Amino acid sequence: MYRNRTIAVVIPCYRVRKHVLAVLAAIGPECGRVYVVDDACPERTADLVEAECHDPRVRVLRNERNLGVGGATLAGLRAALADGAELVVKLDGDGQMDPALIPRLVQPILAGEADYAKGNRFFELEGLAAMPRTRLLGNALLSFASKLSSGYWNVFDPTNGFTAIHGAVARQLPLAKLATGWFFESDLLFRLGTLRAVVCDVPMPAVYEDESSNLRAGRVIPTFLRGHFVNTAKRIFYSYFLRNFNVASIELIAGKALVLFGLGFGLWQWAEGSLRGVPATSGTVMLAALPVLLGTQLLLAFLSYDLQNVPRDPLQRRLVPLPPRP
Repeated sequence: MYRNRTIAVVIPCYRVRKHVLAVLAAIGPECGRVYVVDDACPERTADLVEAECHDPRVRVLRNERNLGVGGATLAGLRAALADGAELVVKLDGDGQMDPALIPRLVQPILAGEADYAKGNRFFELEGLAAMPRTRLLGNALLSFASKLSSGYWNVFDPTNGFTAIHGAVARQLPLAKLATGWFFESDLLFRLGTLRAVVCDVPMPAVYEDESSNLRAGRVIPTFLRGHFVNTAKRIFYSYFLRNFNVASIELIAGKALVLFGLGFGLWQWAEGSLRGVPATSGTVMLAALPVLLGTQLLLAFLSYDLQNVPRDPLQRRLVPLPPRP
């Protein structure tokens, strides 16, 4: 299965000194290279790995300043692609992701069924009992927002950092434009959507032990809200107006126009009637309600089209060079 395939693993490290050596020891022989990226870690994780890890596959990279999980992942991704990696796996160094699951994660990509695979902790309901309730709620809300901004209505758990990407697809990404903080995984899904890459979920257990998260919800919520709003607007413009214009585009334009007209007309008539003390007639009410109802139906039709517009033809098949003819 893995013959003649170079699978690289990128491990961004920030305050994971306690777990990183165990994570490295658990990475199987299917992985040819491992990139440990010290993201200006105050625990000096890079020094620890260089001193204690003797695996010849491991290469230590250092960021001079803290760039966030996305910035550290991108540093490792660039190094892996420069070394010719055909698949790149991103694995956290805190022990929440079992390296033994890497073969399962990369299988859809190796089989040519997907371009990008990501873990999903919500398949196995028994394991969710260990997940904090705030994370359960946050993941549900972020998943819906990510579906809107990326167009991947078929995936869940968008902030899951256990991922794998085909090297040829990764080389098509505008790496310099990707978010470098906690929004990295969600922004990556948006960028993959603009390429029409196929994304799939891979079941994995939720593991929560003694590790601590560096994420602070109060700081990242505004970033996530702004990022998803901007990406949703970009995705709709790119998909339905810039790169294509079809019946769904017309449904979106007409639906929004009718809803806005109905609401605007209704509010204007209500305000005028209130000032004069004269109730609106049934005809006026219908004139306001009918555009809203019709516009809502058109917007639902657009949403139905968008749900069916999830990429299904793997991009890797069109990017990998064909063998020369005899």
